[in-house]
Amino acid sequence: MKRFYKDTAVDAGEGGWRVLLDGKPMRTPAKAELVAPTRALADAIAVEWSAVPEKAEINAAHLPLTRLATTGLDRVTPQRERVIDDTVKYAGSDLLCYRATTPESLVKRQRDTWQPLLDWAAERYGARLVVANGTTFVTQPAGAVAALRSAVVAHGDLALSALYNLTHIAGSLVIALAVAERHISAAEAFAAAQLDELYQIERWGADPIATERHDGIKHDMNAGAEFLALLENHRLKKGG
Repeated sequence: MKRFYKDTAVDAGEGGWRVLLDGKPMRTPAKAELVAPTRALADAIAVEWSAVPEKAEINAAHLPLTRLATTGLDRVTPQRERVIDDTVKYAGSDLLCYRATTPESLVKRQRDTWQPLLDWAAERYGARLVVANGTTFVTQPAGAVAALRSAVVAHGDLALSALYNLTHIAGSLVIALAVAERHISAAEAFAAAQLDELYQIERWGADPIATERHDGIKHDMNAGAEFLALLENHRLKKGG
């Protein structure tokens, strides 16, 4: 689909702020009105659409905030519990809990980067996860998983859309929550999530495929962090 509109705007609607294309409310793929709970998010989505060049193809990859919003409205809202379950399951196999045994330089880097995040989760949510050496699966304490579930449930549908995406990309619920809470930046989240691969690149060099993959991960993590920030901590379900 090529750009079919001239102007973008934002106005107040029921439950939040609507994004308008030529004065008409934008709709999601499921035909719901795209309503953002904050003006900041609606403005940013409008900017995405305004930036599409005249007569150019509309590429969803260039509209990451729009994608997260429509996913939240079309997919999270009607199956919220399933999305919560799919997000929380990462607590049972969080990347940060599985450590290398050699070489020592990698062991140290994982410990120095990952352990502070686990310590933060323990302090912030009362969720102390167990660390394993190697890849042998370790069962996490039920209380810790329940505490992390409560942290996930506290997010509204749109925020949950971004939180799940970050969790899936990072392979770590702790990293995603740390971004959502603004405890770490998107760049720090990328460095933590890709620590092993970045370590190998330092030793052996990068290749075009890995570089392209990392660029995609950075793009998605930046979008998730920006999306959550634009929600202005509008995370509690009852608050929208």
